[in-house]
Amino acid sequence: MASDFKVSMLASSSSGNTTYIETPEHKVLVDAGLSGKKIADLMGQINRSLADVDAIFVTHEHSDHIAGVGVLARKYGMDVYANEQTWTAMAGKIGKVKPDQIHVFEPNQTKLMGDLDVESFAVSHDAVDPQFYAFHHDNKTFAMLTDTGYMNDRSRSMLANADTILMEANHDYDMLRMGSYAWPLKQRILGDKGHLSNEDGGLAIADVIGEKTKNVYLGHLSPENNEKALAHLTVSDVLQAHDLGVDHDFFLHDTNPLTATKLQSI
Repeated sequence: MASDFKVSMLASSSSGNTTYIETPEHKVLVDAGLSGKKIADLMGQINRSLADVDAIFVTHEHSDHIAGVGVLARKYGMDVYANEQTWTAMAGKIGKVKPDQIHVFEPNQTKLMGDLDVESFAVSHDAVDPQFYAFHHDNKTFAMLTDTGYMNDRSRSMLANADTILMEANHDYDMLRMGSYAWPLKQRILGDKGHLSNEDGGLAIADVIGEKTKNVYLGHLSPENNEKALAHLTVSDVLQAHDLGVDHDFFLHDTNPLTATKLQSI
């Protein structure tokens, strides 16, 4: 029997990110980094409606994560959760949000929402106070980690043995090093407050995958400094080098900038 805990990576790339999660009682987004119209179209790809979404959990204030937050909050009355520093950083970027829709959710806390428990955890990225989330329902966990320069101990504990994982595979090191980006930007991406490379993402997955883990998604790929097939191959090679049964004990999935992954039971 398929689980009633489901997830779809609606869009994942350096140009825009949003993830959909549902339980019988809740339908939520993590981030809304595209236009409201594009996110509505992506929801349509999985036969879901934004009118049924009750909340958005924001990871940090970069535009590829918040571009549609204000529009969706105003149009659909969604509650918005972010930590205090992120709310301050979003001011002037997302427009007016009604006070009763504004919720402060600090890092390293847990929010109980009926049949959905949400844990936040701090990450290392060049934003004011970035955090990601692990979602729990019916003894199952979906945990996500992108936009970080490295995996800290708290992140590791949140992702360890999760049933479904979204992990960053932002760039191929050689493509980034030889590419057209200015050197300061390359340094930022490669630094402790930047992004995980394909190899780093693979090593992070190898560090947290467990017997419960059945699906792993590679996210936040850079269109300039990565290729989907290369990311998949590199991560797969890293995992196999650690004697992990890729596409046997668990499945490794790709994500896309503007095509939703199928609605997957966790």
